[in-house]
Amino acid sequence: MSVDTDTAATGATTGAAGIGIASFGYAFGEDQDVATVAADYVDDPERVVKWGYRTFHRAAAGVTGTDLAREAAQQALDRAGLTADALDLVIVATTDMPEYSYWDAASALARELKIERTQTLWLNEGCGAGVGGLFYVASTLALRPEADTALFVVVNRVSEFHRNRMNVINTVLSDAAVAVVVRRGHDGVRWLASEQFTDPEYSDLLRLDFGGAVQPLPPIGWTAADAPSAYDQVREQFSGDPAKLRKFIGERYVRLVEVIDAAAARAGVDRGDLDHVIYLNDVPSSVAAVATPLGIPAERTNAALALDHGHMGGADQLISLGLQIERGELAPGDLVALCGISTGRWAATLIRV
Repeated sequence: MSVDTDTAATGATTGAAGIGIASFGYAFGEDQDVATVAADYVDDPERVVKWGYRTFHRAAAGVTGTDLAREAAQQALDRAGLTADALDLVIVATTDMPEYSYWDAASALARELKIERTQTLWLNEGCGAGVGGLFYVASTLALRPEADTALFVVVNRVSEFHRNRMNVINTVLSDAAVAVVVRRGHDGVRWLASEQFTDPEYSDLLRLDFGGAVQPLPPIGWTAADAPSAYDQVREQFSGDPAKLRKFIGERYVRLVEVIDAAAARAGVDRGDLDHVIYLNDVPSSVAAVATPLGIPAERTNAALALDHGHMGGADQLISLGLQIERGELAPGDLVALCGISTGRWAATLIRV
């Protein structure tokens, strides 16, 4: 989806009007030591340990994504001094398999919070949803002058039936949720602008071939250990065209810089004004590949924090933003670029702390 519309073009104006994050809330699965449990997931645990992750979060059996979302949402509301009936909008982004078919994660969270007749929206846009989703929050508030308070929740609850946490991409997948209360007229942690675009050529790279309408059931005897890694899927897609593979590898980070520049232009700032970059909780070399072209050193990214949390899907960036603010690593007035990649989608949001 592209946001180069008249509505999106109002991003800088809307941000200046003071749509800001009033509070953060978090929920994490149980801490797991990567080195201790890696052999439970892969035959070559040393490969995983070399990525550098120390800890990841694994939700206990029976704890759903909705449970994590509710916990994070309630904490964010408590910290803002609000009750759920004050909300004008609830948006939920999920980045793994949904709990049920023919079901709505945002409606389920509204039920958990005991609210009704409140506008809800469910996003399922992959690991960039926590970045791009802020646009939907801000644009809805911009177009509804009577609305002034929104709840945005991003949750990642890995389905271990469908995915192997340590063999999808070069990260350890983690269970967590983050919630933010966004308010009109709030001048701190201010949303300035968002940008995203899609290249549909890459839309199948992380596709799971069963569980949908085309193939509802897995092959007989299939387990998550049989699931191909993303790198197997990339090689398969480009096996007949090495030039396209090289193009894809080269474009991943170049396009992140492009989408950050586009968001900066909407906000009326320059990439040289950036103080921090927060990317997915990827390995340090990948975070550096994003930050270095922007002139941002590693200590002003989420590279260190990522190693204690693993990849929490679309929740990475907002969790990092909130924790770094709480630790004093981000100062009032700092300009932060949140950025991420979903399958075929690049997104960036600028935040003024």
